[in-house]
Amino acid sequence: MKTVLKILLFLMILFIAGGYIFNLTNPGQGNKFIGIGVLILTFALMPLFLYHRYKGKDLSKYRLRLDNFKEEKKTKPKKKE
Repeated sequence: MKTVLKILLFLMILFIAGGYIFNLTNPGQGNKFIGIGVLILTFALMPLFLYHRYKGKDLSKYRLRLDNFKEEKKTKPKKKE
């Protein structure tokens, strides 16, 4: 998984940098490469990275539920004015 993430990161950087360089030589033509790099970042690299980082971890304590609000209300001391 790490290898796939590194390859996608390299491709994204390559497309964006290549787009900027291509844009300097032919104005308006590098935007396609920059857009492809951003799409790779948005729709491929970020979801795979999040999956890789959170795989096998317990995320139930971060979920918003009514029980969590009731527990917080009980444990929170009231402020006196």
